[in-house]
Amino acid sequence: MHAFTVRNLLVRGMVAGVLAGLLAFALAYFAGEPSVRDSIAQEETRSAPAHQHGAAADPVPAGEAGEEEELVSRPVQSTFGLATGVLVYGVALGGIASLVFAVSLGRIGRFGPRATSALVAGAAFTTVYLVPFLKYPATPPAVGNPDTIGRRTTLFFLMILLSVLLAVIAVIAGRRLAPRLGNWNASLAAGAGYVAVVAVACLVLPANADAVPTSFPAALLWEFRLASLGVQALLWTAFGLIFGELAERILRPRAVAGAAVVPPGAPVGEPRAAGQ
Repeated sequence: MHAFTVRNLLVRGMVAGVLAGLLAFALAYFAGEPSVRDSIAQEETRSAPAHQHGAAADPVPAGEAGEEEELVSRPVQSTFGLATGVLVYGVALGGIASLVFAVSLGRIGRFGPRATSALVAGAAFTTVYLVPFLKYPATPPAVGNPDTIGRRTTLFFLMILLSVLLAVIAVIAGRRLAPRLGNWNASLAAGAGYVAVVAVACLVLPANADAVPTSFPAALLWEFRLASLGVQALLWTAFGLIFGELAERILRPRAVAGAAVVPPGAPVGEPRAAGQ
Protein backbone atom coordinates (compact mmCIF):
# COMPACT_ATOMS: atom_id res chain seq x y z
CA MET A 1 0.00 0.00 0.00
CA HIS A 2 1.40 3.39 -1.04
CA ALA A 3 2.39 5.96 1.56
CA PHE A 4 -0.08 8.42 0.02
CA THR A 5 -2.94 5.95 0.51
CA VAL A 6 -1.89 5.23 4.10
CA ARG A 7 -1.80 8.96 4.82
CA ASN A 8 -5.29 9.39 3.39
CA LEU A 9 -6.54 6.48 5.48
CA LEU A 10 -4.97 8.03 8.57
CA VAL A 11 -6.70 11.36 7.94
CA ARG A 12 -10.04 9.69 7.33
CA GLY A 13 -9.58 7.52 10.39
CA MET A 14 -9.19 10.65 12.51
CA VAL A 15 -12.25 12.19 10.84
CA ALA A 16 -14.24 9.04 11.54
CA GLY A 17 -12.97 9.17 15.12
CA VAL A 18 -14.29 12.72 15.53
CA LEU A 19 -17.72 11.81 14.14
CA ALA A 20 -17.90 8.69 16.29
CA GLY A 21 -16.75 10.75 19.27
CA LEU A 22 -19.61 13.19 18.78
CA LEU A 23 -22.13 10.35 18.91
CA ALA A 24 -20.40 8.88 21.95
CA PHE A 25 -20.43 12.27 23.68
CA ALA A 26 -24.19 12.59 23.14
CA LEU A 27 -24.78 9.18 24.71
CA ALA A 28 -22.33 9.89 27.55
CA TYR A 29 -24.02 13.20 28.33
CA PHE A 30 -27.61 11.98 28.27
CA ALA A 31 -27.12 8.42 29.61
CA GLY A 32 -23.93 8.64 31.67
CA GLU A 33 -23.97 12.07 33.29
CA PRO A 34 -27.14 11.48 35.38
CA SER A 35 -25.47 8.52 37.13
CA VAL A 36 -22.30 10.57 37.64
CA ARG A 37 -24.28 13.40 39.26
CA ASP A 38 -26.13 10.93 41.48
CA SER A 39 -22.85 9.28 42.48
CA ILE A 40 -21.31 12.60 43.48
CA ALA A 41 -24.46 13.45 45.44
CA GLN A 42 -24.21 10.10 47.25
CA GLU A 43 -20.59 10.83 48.21
CA GLU A 44 -21.44 14.33 49.39
CA THR A 45 -24.29 12.95 51.52
CA ARG A 46 -21.97 10.42 53.16
CA SER A 47 -19.17 12.92 53.78
CA ALA A 48 -21.43 15.73 55.12
CA PRO A 49 -21.75 14.34 58.68
CA ALA A 50 -17.97 13.85 58.92
CA HIS A 51 -17.35 17.40 57.79
CA GLN A 52 -19.85 18.76 60.26
CA HIS A 53 -18.24 16.76 63.08
CA GLY A 54 -14.80 17.98 62.09
CA ALA A 55 -15.98 21.57 61.91
CA ALA A 56 -17.48 21.33 65.41
CA ALA A 57 -14.30 19.82 66.88
CA ASP A 58 -11.90 22.16 65.08
CA PRO A 59 -13.69 25.34 64.00
CA VAL A 60 -12.25 27.23 61.05
CA PRO A 61 -10.63 30.52 62.11
CA ALA A 62 -12.31 33.71 60.99
CA GLY A 63 -11.26 34.89 57.58
CA GLU A 64 -10.45 31.38 56.24
CA ALA A 65 -12.66 29.68 53.67
CA GLY A 66 -14.34 26.42 54.53
CA GLU A 67 -13.83 24.27 51.41
CA GLU A 68 -11.52 24.81 48.49
CA GLU A 69 -13.11 26.13 45.38
CA GLU A 70 -13.08 23.76 42.39
CA LEU A 71 -10.72 24.74 39.58
CA VAL A 72 -13.28 23.53 37.02
CA SER A 73 -16.97 23.58 37.88
CA ARG A 74 -19.18 20.53 37.40
CA PRO A 75 -21.22 22.12 34.56
CA VAL A 76 -17.98 22.72 32.64
CA GLN A 77 -16.73 19.21 33.42
CA SER A 78 -19.96 17.60 32.23
CA THR A 79 -20.09 19.56 28.94
CA PHE A 80 -16.89 21.02 27.52
CA GLY A 81 -14.63 18.76 29.58
CA LEU A 82 -16.53 15.61 28.63
CA ALA A 83 -16.71 16.63 24.96
CA THR A 84 -12.99 17.40 24.81
CA GLY A 85 -12.04 14.12 26.45
CA VAL A 86 -14.26 11.99 24.21
CA LEU A 87 -13.23 13.77 20.99
CA VAL A 88 -9.50 13.56 21.75
CA TYR A 89 -9.98 9.89 22.62
CA GLY A 90 -11.88 9.31 19.37
CA VAL A 91 -9.28 11.08 17.21
CA ALA A 92 -6.35 9.23 18.79
CA LEU A 93 -7.90 5.78 18.59
CA GLY A 94 -9.31 6.51 15.14
CA GLY A 95 -5.82 7.29 13.85
CA ILE A 96 -4.34 4.15 15.44
CA ALA A 97 -7.20 1.97 14.18
CA SER A 98 -6.78 3.31 10.63
CA LEU A 99 -3.11 2.25 10.66
CA VAL A 100 -4.12 -1.20 11.93
CA PHE A 101 -6.67 -1.31 9.11
CA ALA A 102 -3.96 -0.48 6.55
CA VAL A 103 -1.82 -3.35 7.83
CA SER A 104 -4.74 -5.80 8.12
CA LEU A 105 -6.43 -5.20 4.74
CA GLY A 106 -5.95 -8.31 2.62
CA ARG A 107 -3.94 -10.12 5.30
CA ILE A 108 -6.72 -11.46 7.55
CA GLY A 109 -8.88 -12.89 4.79
CA ARG A 110 -10.58 -11.88 1.57
CA PHE A 111 -12.54 -9.04 3.12
CA GLY A 112 -13.32 -5.72 1.50
CA PRO A 113 -12.64 -2.33 3.16
CA ARG A 114 -16.00 -2.18 4.95
CA ALA A 115 -15.77 -5.69 6.37
CA THR A 116 -12.15 -5.16 7.41
CA SER A 117 -13.07 -1.90 9.11
CA ALA A 118 -15.87 -3.63 11.02
CA LEU A 119 -13.52 -6.45 12.09
CA VAL A 120 -10.83 -4.01 13.24
CA ALA A 121 -13.37 -1.94 15.19
CA GLY A 122 -14.89 -5.03 16.80
CA ALA A 123 -11.48 -6.40 17.75
CA ALA A 124 -10.43 -3.03 19.16
CA PHE A 125 -13.57 -2.74 21.29
CA THR A 126 -13.11 -6.28 22.60
CA THR A 127 -9.40 -6.11 23.38
CA VAL A 128 -9.02 -2.47 24.42
CA TYR A 129 -12.17 -2.09 26.50
CA LEU A 130 -14.43 -5.12 26.96
CA VAL A 131 -11.83 -7.60 28.27
CA PRO A 132 -10.22 -5.10 30.71
CA PHE A 133 -13.72 -4.00 31.76
CA LEU A 134 -14.61 -7.57 32.74
CA LYS A 135 -11.62 -7.69 35.10
CA TYR A 136 -11.67 -4.09 36.32
CA PRO A 137 -15.18 -2.66 35.74
CA ALA A 138 -15.62 1.09 35.76
CA THR A 139 -16.61 2.81 38.97
CA PRO A 140 -18.30 6.22 39.25
CA PRO A 141 -16.24 9.24 40.28
CA ALA A 142 -16.14 10.08 44.01
CA VAL A 143 -16.42 6.36 44.77
CA GLY A 144 -13.37 4.69 46.29
CA ASN A 145 -10.19 5.91 47.92
CA PRO A 146 -8.43 8.67 45.93
CA ASP A 147 -5.07 7.35 47.14
CA THR A 148 -5.54 4.15 45.10
CA ILE A 149 -6.25 5.84 41.77
CA GLY A 150 -2.67 5.36 40.57
CA ARG A 151 -2.68 1.65 41.36
CA ARG A 152 -6.09 1.11 39.79
CA THR A 153 -5.04 2.95 36.63
CA THR A 154 -1.84 0.92 36.37
CA LEU A 155 -3.72 -2.38 36.69
CA PHE A 156 -6.28 -1.33 34.09
CA PHE A 157 -3.65 -0.34 31.52
CA LEU A 158 -1.70 -3.52 32.27
CA MET A 159 -4.82 -5.50 31.44
CA ILE A 160 -5.22 -3.55 28.18
CA LEU A 161 -1.59 -4.28 27.24
CA LEU A 162 -1.99 -7.99 27.95
CA SER A 163 -5.27 -8.19 26.06
CA VAL A 164 -3.90 -6.47 22.94
CA LEU A 165 -0.67 -8.51 23.01
CA LEU A 166 -2.55 -11.78 23.37
CA ALA A 167 -4.89 -10.78 20.53
CA VAL A 168 -1.92 -10.13 18.22
CA ILE A 169 -0.43 -13.52 19.15
CA ALA A 170 -3.81 -15.18 18.49
CA VAL A 171 -4.01 -13.60 15.01
CA ILE A 172 -0.49 -14.76 14.16
CA ALA A 173 -1.22 -18.25 15.46
CA GLY A 174 -4.47 -18.39 13.47
CA ARG A 175 -2.69 -17.50 10.24
CA ARG A 176 -0.06 -20.18 10.79
CA LEU A 177 -2.66 -22.81 11.60
CA ALA A 178 -4.87 -21.95 8.61
CA PRO A 179 -2.99 -24.07 6.01
CA ARG A 180 -3.40 -27.18 8.17
CA LEU A 181 -6.78 -26.64 9.80
CA GLY A 182 -8.53 -24.31 7.37
CA ASN A 183 -9.50 -20.71 8.03
CA TRP A 184 -12.60 -21.47 10.11
CA ASN A 185 -11.04 -24.09 12.39
CA ALA A 186 -7.85 -22.05 12.76
CA SER A 187 -9.87 -18.98 13.76
CA LEU A 188 -11.82 -21.02 16.33
CA ALA A 189 -8.62 -22.49 17.78
CA ALA A 190 -6.90 -19.10 18.00
CA GLY A 191 -9.99 -17.51 19.57
CA ALA A 192 -10.29 -20.30 22.12
CA GLY A 193 -6.61 -19.91 23.00
CA TYR A 194 -7.06 -16.17 23.46
CA VAL A 195 -10.04 -16.66 25.77
CA ALA A 196 -8.21 -19.31 27.82
CA VAL A 197 -5.06 -17.23 28.34
CA VAL A 198 -7.10 -14.10 29.15
CA ALA A 199 -9.05 -16.10 31.76
CA VAL A 200 -5.76 -17.19 33.35
CA ALA A 201 -4.50 -13.59 33.33
CA CYS A 202 -7.70 -12.44 35.06
CA LEU A 203 -7.14 -15.03 37.78
CA VAL A 204 -3.45 -14.15 38.24
CA LEU A 205 -3.71 -10.36 38.24
CA PRO A 206 -4.63 -8.80 41.61
CA ALA A 207 -8.21 -7.79 42.19
CA ASN A 208 -9.27 -4.23 42.79
CA ALA A 209 -8.78 -3.89 46.54
CA ASP A 210 -10.67 -0.59 46.65
CA ALA A 211 -14.16 -2.08 46.56
CA VAL A 212 -17.32 -0.05 46.15
CA PRO A 213 -18.89 0.65 49.57
CA THR A 214 -21.80 -1.60 50.44
CA SER A 215 -23.89 1.48 51.16
CA PHE A 216 -23.60 2.62 47.53
CA PRO A 217 -26.82 1.82 45.58
CA ALA A 218 -26.30 -1.24 43.36
CA ALA A 219 -28.76 0.03 40.74
CA LEU A 220 -26.83 3.29 40.39
CA LEU A 221 -23.54 1.42 40.07
CA TRP A 222 -24.83 -0.79 37.26
CA GLU A 223 -26.47 2.16 35.56
CA PHE A 224 -23.07 3.87 35.41
CA ARG A 225 -21.29 0.74 34.21
CA LEU A 226 -23.85 -0.01 31.51
CA ALA A 227 -23.65 3.60 30.31
CA SER A 228 -19.84 3.37 30.19
CA LEU A 229 -20.04 0.12 28.23
CA GLY A 230 -22.66 1.57 25.89
CA VAL A 231 -20.57 4.66 25.14
CA GLN A 232 -17.59 2.53 24.12
CA ALA A 233 -19.76 0.17 22.06
CA LEU A 234 -21.34 3.11 20.23
CA LEU A 235 -17.96 4.75 19.65
CA TRP A 236 -16.42 1.69 18.02
CA THR A 237 -19.55 0.67 16.10
CA ALA A 238 -19.89 4.15 14.63
CA PHE A 239 -16.18 4.29 13.82
CA GLY A 240 -16.28 0.91 12.07
CA LEU A 241 -19.23 1.93 9.88
CA ILE A 242 -18.06 5.47 9.11
CA PHE A 243 -14.44 4.59 8.46
CA GLY A 244 -15.46 1.60 6.34
CA GLU A 245 -17.44 3.90 4.05
CA LEU A 246 -14.61 6.45 3.83
CA ALA A 247 -11.99 3.76 3.18
CA GLU A 248 -14.16 2.23 0.47
CA ARG A 249 -14.22 5.54 -1.39
CA ILE A 250 -10.42 5.83 -1.26
CA LEU A 251 -9.55 2.27 -2.23
CA ARG A 252 -12.14 1.68 -4.95
CA PRO A 253 -12.73 4.98 -6.74
CA ARG A 254 -11.51 3.90 -10.17
CA ALA A 255 -13.60 0.75 -10.29
CA VAL A 256 -16.75 2.70 -9.48
CA ALA A 257 -15.91 5.44 -11.99
CA GLY A 258 -15.12 2.91 -14.71
CA ALA A 259 -18.40 1.10 -14.16
CA ALA A 260 -20.30 4.37 -14.54
CA VAL A 261 -18.57 5.32 -17.82
CA VAL A 262 -19.21 2.07 -19.74
CA PRO A 263 -22.57 2.39 -21.58
CA PRO A 264 -25.09 -0.46 -21.37
CA GLY A 265 -24.65 -3.07 -24.11
CA ALA A 266 -21.17 -1.88 -25.10
CA PRO A 267 -18.69 -4.69 -25.92
CA VAL A 268 -16.13 -5.22 -23.19
CA GLY A 269 -12.70 -6.77 -23.68
CA GLU A 270 -13.06 -7.68 -27.42
CA PRO A 271 -9.89 -9.42 -28.67
CA ARG A 272 -7.78 -7.50 -31.13
CA ALA A 273 -5.72 -8.95 -33.91
CA ALA A 274 -1.94 -8.68 -33.76
CA GLY A 275 -0.69 -5.30 -34.90
CA GLN A 276 -3.97 -3.47 -34.17
